[in-house]
Amino acid sequence: MRGGPSVLGIVLAGGEGKRLMPLTADRAKPAVTFGGTYRLVDFVLSNLVNADILRICVLTQYKSHSLDRHVTTTWRMSSLLGNYVTPVPAQQRLGPRWYLGSADAILQSLNLVHDERPDYIAVFGADHVYRMDPRQMLAQHIEGGAGVTVAGIRVPRAESSSFGVISPGSDGQTVRGFLEKPADPPGLPDDPECVFASMGNYIFTTKALIEALQRDAEDGHSVHDMGGSILPMLTGRGEAQLYDFSDNHVPGETTRDQGYWRDVGTLDAYYDAHMDLIAERPAFNLYNRSWPIYTTSGQLSPARFNAGGIAGESIISAGCLIRGQVTRSVLSPGVVVDPGAVVQGSVLHDNVHIGRGAVVRGAVLDKNVEVPPGATIGVNPDRDAELYTVSTGGVIALGKGQRVP
Repeated sequence: MRGGPSVLGIVLAGGEGKRLMPLTADRAKPAVTFGGTYRLVDFVLSNLVNADILRICVLTQYKSHSLDRHVTTTWRMSSLLGNYVTPVPAQQRLGPRWYLGSADAILQSLNLVHDERPDYIAVFGADHVYRMDPRQMLAQHIEGGAGVTVAGIRVPRAESSSFGVISPGSDGQTVRGFLEKPADPPGLPDDPECVFASMGNYIFTTKALIEALQRDAEDGHSVHDMGGSILPMLTGRGEAQLYDFSDNHVPGETTRDQGYWRDVGTLDAYYDAHMDLIAERPAFNLYNRSWPIYTTSGQLSPARFNAGGIAGESIISAGCLIRGQVTRSVLSPGVVVDPGAVVQGSVLHDNVHIGRGAVVRGAVLDKNVEVPPGATIGVNPDRDAELYTVSTGGVIALGKGQRVP
C-alpha cells in the first residue's frame, strides 16, 4: 500500500471441498463457478485488490489446474509496479510431504514472506461470497497491537458446529477463547442465541505469524491448521483480537447487502446463495460498480432470445441462447435452452444444453451437461435420488459432463 504499511496477501485455496461434490469432483473448490461468470476465488481477490493489497499469493493443492489457469490468465497486475497475483502450488519444500493443514501450507511457503518482508500478512480464505474492505480491519489490527486479528460475523448459535467460534472478552475486542466447530458453545452476552463465527480471514503481524508457525511445527500433536492450531495458540497468549465484520463498510453498499457473507461449502448453501442474487432486491448485489467483483468470461456474443424464449427473475450470461422458458435461475455463458424446455429455480454452468421439451427444476448442472429432449430433472424425486446427487435440502446436482438418461 503506497505510503502505508506493506501488506502481503496470502489466499488459502487448497481445500478439497468434499461437501460440494460433485461440483468439486474435477476442480478445487475456489475454482467452482458462481453467479454465472465468476469463480469463488474472485471474491476474495477482488476484496484484496480493491483495498490496494496488490501482492498476493494463492496457495493451491488439490485438483488445482483450472484454478491455477484462472488466476494466471485473469488476475494480471502491473509488473512495472511490482504487483502480482500468483498461484503457488504445493512444492514439498520441507520434505516429501504435501500440506498437512492450512498452517503447514503457510509454513512451507515462508520463502514468499522472506522475499517480500511485509509488515503485515493478510491470510484470507478463498471460497466465501462477500464484500469487505480489509484496510479497515488492518487499521484496527495496527491500533490494537495484537499478533493476529480475526474477522468474525454473528451467526445463530445453532449453526456453530460449522464454524470456528470466537469468544470475545469484556471489551468486545480481545479474544478470550477460540473453539473449532463446537457443538454447544455459550452465546454472546448481548445475544445468547448468537455466536461470533470466524470468517477465515486473519491479519497477522509478520513476526507473530512466523513465530507461531515455527512453534506449531514443533508440536507433534498439532493438526497444523489456522483455526484449529494457530488461533488457539495466540488466543492463549493474549495476542488475538476480534474484528466485527458488521463494522466494515464498502463504497456503493446498500442497507440490504451490507454485512452479507456466505460460506458456500455445501450444495444447499451454494444454491441458496444463488437464489440471493436474483431477488428483486438482491441480498447480494453483483452490480456495485464502486466495489466491483472482477473476473473474465472470454469473448462471447450477447445473450439471445428466439422462438418465444423468455426469462424472468434470472441472471442470463453472455453467449446464452434461450428458446424456452427460464425463471428464477442463474445461467452461465453458452447455455442453450431449446423450444418447449422449462428451467425453474436452477443454476446452469457453462455450455449446458437443455433439449426440446425438457424440464429442469431445483437443480445445479455443472458445465457441459446435456439434458436430452423430453427428459426431466426435479420432477420425480425417487428417480432423481437413484440417478443424481441430492442434497439434504433437496437440491439436485449433476457433475461436469454427467450423462442424463
